[in-house]
Amino acid sequence: MDVSEKKSEECVLEYNLREHESSMITHRDTIHNERKNYACDKCEKTFEFRSHLSRHQISEHKSRKDLACKDCEKKFVKKSSLIAHHKLVHKDRDDFMCNKCEKKFENKSTLLKHKKIFHEVFKDFLCEKCAKRFGNKQSLLAHINTVHVDCKDFVGDKYEGKFGFKSDLLDNFFCDFVCNKCEKKFEQKSKLIRHQKTVHKGCKDFVCDKCEKKFAKKSNVIGHQRKVHEGRRDYACGNCEKKFGQKSDLLKHQRIIHEGRKDFACDKCEKKFGQKANLLMHKMAVHEGRKDYACDKCEQKFTQQYFLTRHQNIVHEGRKDYACDKCEKKFGKKSHLLVHKEAVHEGRKDYSCDKCEKKFGIHGNLIKHQKTVHEGRKDYLCDNCGKVFGLKSNLLIHQRTVHESQKDFACNKCERKFGQKVSLLYHQKTVHEGRKDYACDKCEKKFGQKLVLFKHQQTVHEGRKDFPCDKCEKKFGLKSNLLLHQKTVHEGRKDYACDKCEKKFGHKLVLFKHQQTVHEGRKDFACDKCEKKFGLKSNLRLHRKTVHEGRKDYACDKCEKKFGQKTNLLMHKKAVHEGRKDYACNECEKKFGIQSSLIKHRKTYH
Repeated sequence: MDVSEKKSEECVLEYNLREHESSMITHRDTIHNERKNYACDKCEKTFEFRSHLSRHQISEHKSRKDLACKDCEKKFVKKSSLIAHHKLVHKDRDDFMCNKCEKKFENKSTLLKHKKIFHEVFKDFLCEKCAKRFGNKQSLLAHINTVHVDCKDFVGDKYEGKFGFKSDLLDNFFCDFVCNKCEKKFEQKSKLIRHQKTVHKGCKDFVCDKCEKKFAKKSNVIGHQRKVHEGRRDYACGNCEKKFGQKSDLLKHQRIIHEGRKDFACDKCEKKFGQKANLLMHKMAVHEGRKDYACDKCEQKFTQQYFLTRHQNIVHEGRKDYACDKCEKKFGKKSHLLVHKEAVHEGRKDYSCDKCEKKFGIHGNLIKHQKTVHEGRKDYLCDNCGKVFGLKSNLLIHQRTVHESQKDFACNKCERKFGQKVSLLYHQKTVHEGRKDYACDKCEKKFGQKLVLFKHQQTVHEGRKDFPCDKCEKKFGLKSNLLLHQKTVHEGRKDYACDKCEKKFGHKLVLFKHQQTVHEGRKDFACDKCEKKFGLKSNLRLHRKTVHEGRKDYACDKCEKKFGQKTNLLMHKKAVHEGRKDYACNECEKKFGIQSSLIKHRKTYH
């Protein structure tokens, strides 16, 4: 029998192994007799070859990784894995470098594909609905799924249902693994299993060892650790100075911010979105009216479990997990922390008002500024007193501090309490530290707040009085002074009563000064020209002007008499020219036109 006859009658491989008897025996035992003589003593697994058993025991039971890469510290079980790692990671890849952008690749085919997509105008993937061309199949499919999602023209023979394009129909023949929950198709069974675990079952098997956050993929854990715990931002935007921890975030930023791309259009309205997730949420919330996740502590509802959890953490639990490393401020959202750092510590003000020259570090503050200042909108009404506010936050502060009398911020240097932390800090800075960092360049006056300085310059030096009283002809430079005037003069309200005497005041500050000077006997303002002290700074200024400077700026228009104080001029007119005597002695029946005359009478006669 010749060689050709033997090949037809015997196993070809067995014939080729005839010269190597041991190899032929092994072949017969394993292939034709299906023998698996090598069993693992650690588990029940059996193997056809001793070498396979040895490899199994090393990798599974001894966890040996004796083959170390000489360029890095990574170790491998198999030599083939080490060689593949070295070729892929450490090999000098200058042979496959793009001459347009200097990007390097592992092989020539990947380089050619890169050139074709990014540097050549060839776009071989044609959309059959709108004739748009794409550089790769993935881009075409993404376009089909978002733009022509409702087109269903092609019917497949292998699978039931219709397909939007022939490309989708062909994909169904190559993607044999279909998800039974969402009908998504995969080329590999492993990808289908991973999809079902992470998307539909919500499995997150990879835990960060620095915090307890869980992820669906190991790559997501690595990216999270580099970005959050190591603070690495290795991907810089070439158009602006912004940096990112992940390349995907950089590409997304460039696509949406700098290219202005909004590739995801809503088929029910004209709105477009830069991210597919935002489009889906928009559809659910706006067009389907779906907000399936309700908060059990309030009536608010959300489109996603993530937003509900974040709402409960921030609003109901008061959690602020994101602390600024440059100041003590904390935030409930990471995005708010990043905006705070850019605006406050980096001094960035990227948002300019097109109606004035004011700039803002936060886009939301620009919107609020335009709405309240330029449009004059005050959409938030207090249902307790009818007061209106331009910002909801100001309404909530007003209700909490005025109507609910909440004063949660106590000064540790005195007994005063405040409804807002900013008011407490201003009080401590100006009263206890004596700081007045904002000086007027037109006079020597200093202020604790920039806003107060700005108002001072407007009213005092520019003479602006933009707030007229509708009940009299008086005008005011500050709206607060107008409201105080109307309340105390026209309505006669004195809402602030002294708890130590029966006196009442129209202004809280006046009550506070009254208690300090009258009941506590405080005289904190000393004259540097004499030893006299005063409880109020205004009285000290008046004393200097009238006593030491001899100024009498208020002249009587009925006689030639002059006075250092306006109140003395008014009393003079009432007592002398109008003949009024409003001050009666309670010991005798004598009356006086001036209060000081009554006091002098009592001291002398009674």
